[in-house]
Amino acid sequence: MSTSLKTSYPKDKIKVLFLENISDAAAQYFKIQGYTDVKKVAGALSEEDLIKVIKDVHILGIRSKTFISKKVLDSAKKLQAIGCFCIGTNQVDMKACKQKGIAVFNAPYSNTRSVAELVIGSSIMLIRKIIDKNTAAHNGIWNKDAKGSFELRGKTLGLIGYGNIGTQTSIMAEAMGMKVKFYDIETKLPLGNAHPVKSIKELVSTSDIISLHVPETASTKNLINKEVLKQCKQGAILINYARGEVVDLEALSAALKAKHLSGAAIDVYPWEPEKNGDSFETPLQGLPNVLLTPHIGGSTEEAQENIGEDVSIKLYQYLERGVSNGSLSIPTISLPPVDGAHRILHIHNNVPGVLSAINTVMSKNKINIVGQYLKTNEEIGYVVLDVDSKLSKTALSLLKEVKETIRVRLLY
Repeated sequence: MSTSLKTSYPKDKIKVLFLENISDAAAQYFKIQGYTDVKKVAGALSEEDLIKVIKDVHILGIRSKTFISKKVLDSAKKLQAIGCFCIGTNQVDMKACKQKGIAVFNAPYSNTRSVAELVIGSSIMLIRKIIDKNTAAHNGIWNKDAKGSFELRGKTLGLIGYGNIGTQTSIMAEAMGMKVKFYDIETKLPLGNAHPVKSIKELVSTSDIISLHVPETASTKNLINKEVLKQCKQGAILINYARGEVVDLEALSAALKAKHLSGAAIDVYPWEPEKNGDSFETPLQGLPNVLLTPHIGGSTEEAQENIGEDVSIKLYQYLERGVSNGSLSIPTISLPPVDGAHRILHIHNNVPGVLSAINTVMSKNKINIVGQYLKTNEEIGYVVLDVDSKLSKTALSLLKEVKETIRVRLLY
């Protein structure tokens, strides 16, 4: 941005709230940019507590434990944007955010490496039965035995979902000498020697290790169920570092007890405790060669710092420049600033005639539009207007009255 351009609001009046012990990199980024009212909270907040504190918040940062409901958003009168410092956004009522013109950002790539490394590490631990040998050693039992322990080299890794994490895992697995197969509902270009298959049945029946990398949707709930587990190759290993609802854990427990599967690594669960120290139960507890971790697939210091920087930059760019790159709720727009003009952001319902109405009201009032850009999605239209600086306040007032307007903001 040109150094002559400044935001139309005093930065000390902007409230930034980060929950769930988001990386210090996030808070530090905003402080470096001149924002002084930046608060960081260690844990998640309940809906009731959020409603109490969100009234004057402009920027909100969360992770996966804080749920942003319509009721919360109804109380967020000043909220401009939500940053999900994680991959998923299921914890946010996206429909309500669109209706209110609130930008939602996430970090789809920043923890990719951390999760992929853990998949490979867990694969080695499970195929060598290290978990059982470790338990025996802690219990004072010497169990030096090669039976049932194998190398990864030459084995087949089956990936269900071939997105950012799936492809990274694929590359690392090939470097370990593994064969890689993948199944995805969309056509994906294979990396290296990875081979696409046409069905989940084909994948699980021919894979030594099966790793899940899919989102949580209605179609993926209990994707791995009793029927699919029966189709798995005898002695296969299942790894789920994706979403908790994807695997039927009771069915998985039965498959492990029947020794149809030889091991499993689970990091996500249908229900998870709200905070550290809370009690936790799963039907997989106490089973041999099962690695259970508390949703830490992306929990490395490197990943959390990368996520903190990534999402903070997106939030800042939107707050100060109107740039919505990476937003999941409003259309993506990226425009350079224009010297000598003031920028206005206009978010509206995506119905025919709104842009025409904007241009008509500007023209009738002899307000010169220096630059303009419109982008829409199925529900929302987002217009960035650079107008004559002498008439920007008048333009702001007029744009608020345009039919189908959701919100208007004078940026600078």
